[in-house]
Amino acid sequence: MNLAKLCAERAREGDPVRAGLIGAGKFGSMFLSQVPTIEGLELTAIADLDTDRARAACRAVGWDEARVEAVRFTDSGADLAAMDGVDVVIEATGSPRAGLAHARVAIGAGKHIVMVNVEADVLAGAALAQQARAAGVVYSMAYGDQPALVCEMVDWARAAGFRVAAAGKGTKYLPEYHAVTPDDVWSHYGLTPEEAARAGMNPQMFNSFLDGTKSAIEMAAIANATGLTVPDDGLRFPPCGVDDLAHVMRPRSEGGQLDGPGMVEVVSSLERDGRPVFRDLRWGVYVVLEAPNPYAAACFRQYGLPTDSSGRYAAMYKPFHMIGLELSISVLSAALRGEPTGSTGSFRASAGAVAKRDLATGEMLDGEGGYTVWGKALPAARAAATDVLPIGLAHGVRMRRPVKAGRPISFADVEIAEDEAVTLYRAALATRPA
Repeated sequence: MNLAKLCAERAREGDPVRAGLIGAGKFGSMFLSQVPTIEGLELTAIADLDTDRARAACRAVGWDEARVEAVRFTDSGADLAAMDGVDVVIEATGSPRAGLAHARVAIGAGKHIVMVNVEADVLAGAALAQQARAAGVVYSMAYGDQPALVCEMVDWARAAGFRVAAAGKGTKYLPEYHAVTPDDVWSHYGLTPEEAARAGMNPQMFNSFLDGTKSAIEMAAIANATGLTVPDDGLRFPPCGVDDLAHVMRPRSEGGQLDGPGMVEVVSSLERDGRPVFRDLRWGVYVVLEAPNPYAAACFRQYGLPTDSSGRYAAMYKPFHMIGLELSISVLSAALRGEPTGSTGSFRASAGAVAKRDLATGEMLDGEGGYTVWGKALPAARAAATDVLPIGLAHGVRMRRPVKAGRPISFADVEIAEDEAVTLYRAALATRPA
């Protein structure tokens, strides 16, 4: 990639890449920990609603006081996105509405944008990517997070001449997790509420990983960036270890568990009875390749790739991802190469809101990982046909009429203003393939 070399050259020229970070939470802090060791990269500004917390985050990851004092701190993400002295804006708030607003300001100011905020990307990334291209700036997924890593693997496979049968990630999943709320999330992580509180862990955020919402968001993001498809009725989370990826993650017509070729899917680290999967992929990502010809299939076998029984399908995987510790790859790729590390092409999939329990008229939805809804990955055509409310808009809106548990929630079911976020979502939805 030569990014380190290019970055070092910028340092020698006295023209370092200048980044600004919006949101100094866990992901942002992991990035902050790496900045001092990357020659030619400077973090010039940090925006956080609590600037004292942001300063504390810098000190907690090992920054000295001189480095802390050299940074401009603000409580306004919009101000940072428009700031002079920032080449690349990193949006890491996790708030869909805030993410959309910050990205639009950054693009309007002629700055590259790295969207850690997958929630915002799935809501309206197709529209933002169009705006970025028109403005001549890069709109990018965040390297280190699983969607960007999967996009890289898909691109590698295609560039090498392989067909992609499936791609995705691993997670801990059982069907009953869709109903889990923040009140009972910690037992599934082997923690007590007191232990989690002492560690500063947010129960709603961690619950979004458990109840399937984060998986839906991330797989929709991958589909939108790569052109792969999502299952018509949502992710199935088949139990599967790394040795069985090529067998399980191939089309049903070939003996696998997919509806067809070229799909995203999440594999579970648990069997349906709760037993652990052998050699699971809970923390990693994968791609399943299909050989384009018998010669390539023979090479799979000759070079020891794990294949299915036919020898035509082989799997490659990364067992871990390092999240914010790898984020600089996106920042440097945007600034030095003018290339994203994954970017939405068109709106192929959405993460729709589904009722966790029977919801009554007048109830307020509390969004991702909460008590009322979970997110389900759906093809864009189905989301459009049924006018499903995306999970990114299912926060702070009131139910207009009752919806039964397990049913998708539509725009007609809630009271929601046609604001900027809704307008951007509609614009993104309009980019779906015919």
